[in-house]
Amino acid sequence: MTTSERAPGRGTAVVIGGGLAGMAAAWALRGFAERIVVVERDRYPEGVEFRAGVPQGRHAHLVLEAGHRLLEEMMPGIKQELMAAGAQRVAASDVKWLCSAGWLAEYPAQMAFLSCTRPLLDAFVLDRVRAHPSIEFLEGTDVVGLLGSASAVTGVKVRDRGPERGEVRDIPAELVVDAAGRSTSVPKWLAGLGCRPVPEERVDAGVAYASRLFHRPAGADLGERAAYLQTKAPDKARLGVLLPVEGDRWIVSLAGMRGAEPAAGEEGFDEHLRRLRDPLLHEMLRDAEPAGSVRGFLPGASVRRHYERGGPDGLVVVGDAASTFNPVYGQGVTVALFCARELRRSVKRHGGIGAAAARAARSAVAAASGIPWMMSGTEDARFDATTGAPSGALVGIQHRFFDKVLAASTRDTAVTAAFHEVMSLVAPPSLLFRPSVLGAVLRS
Repeated sequence: MTTSERAPGRGTAVVIGGGLAGMAAAWALRGFAERIVVVERDRYPEGVEFRAGVPQGRHAHLVLEAGHRLLEEMMPGIKQELMAAGAQRVAASDVKWLCSAGWLAEYPAQMAFLSCTRPLLDAFVLDRVRAHPSIEFLEGTDVVGLLGSASAVTGVKVRDRGPERGEVRDIPAELVVDAAGRSTSVPKWLAGLGCRPVPEERVDAGVAYASRLFHRPAGADLGERAAYLQTKAPDKARLGVLLPVEGDRWIVSLAGMRGAEPAAGEEGFDEHLRRLRDPLLHEMLRDAEPAGSVRGFLPGASVRRHYERGGPDGLVVVGDAASTFNPVYGQGVTVALFCARELRRSVKRHGGIGAAAARAARSAVAAASGIPWMMSGTEDARFDATTGAPSGALVGIQHRFFDKVLAASTRDTAVTAAFHEVMSLVAPPSLLFRPSVLGAVLRS
């Protein structure tokens, strides 16, 4: 019998990483763990500020329809709080969306996303999580290793950050949740415990970002509407998005796949803006005053780690530590919330944080990220310079069918609505095969 199987189903849970995925995971465990410890290497800012530990935080973020529905279910009232602080609810019909087939048809859409800067979202979630008596935070603290063996993780080793780092100390736990993001060291630490390598998939489109905040000009034609100019693979692998955020500002993120990356600095940003498929963003920004400098970001490859195929007892991996996606598809925040939902369902089903709950959570987290991963990887496969992408006849069939969906979405609002539901992660891609939708697609 392993250590985790002997441990009681309630006790200490440690969450590695205090970003959005970690905070959501800690919130999901309330009531099922007597003590929840969130170990965060940074120190949180006093207010709504960017922080170094979230390098992607300076770039455009949105919470898809499925994500903000779930966030509200987890933390009732938080959506209204965010909107009162300036977050914008943007209906899909309020987005000028240029897909590879042209401009999506306009109609009174039901789907919407929540748009704000990442620090605003994080700050409101943090306030909720901090207020719960069973959740504590160790800020300015590094996790430097795992406790346990190849069969079971039984805690973590931590050490204070800073010039006087102090001694390594142990935090025993019945459950360890890795929410450390893209830079997680857990696979390396598991190898040190004698675990077999975690199976993983890796797709790399070589995407690079450049983002900047702007003050929205008074009387701007599009007001609080957004714009999304997608690429037309494989020849023009550039895109741009403009989103309204708090403080009467726009955040503009420009991206390019490998070979079409935006150059550094203001000149690179402006050049990339001019080279987009349509001048819409360039025209919208003509009279807009910058509200900050240009910030670059190299997210790296998309990686999906299959802990459900044999991870040790006592460990669950969530968020970007489990699956990272090409950020251009806007899935990351919503999938992190999906992970928290599945973690809570698992501990609730098993009545605590024991080994059975961890195994169930690993499988559920993998299932929740499966469709977003398929959607992201299949689209990345369109670009010639992408490495590791799925290939073969089936991918070619998927591309041809999706091209027909996009073409129909520019003319038939029933198809546009179904497309928005799928892209909002509210419905699976099988919705596109519903007879009323499929008929319109095939007629196109």
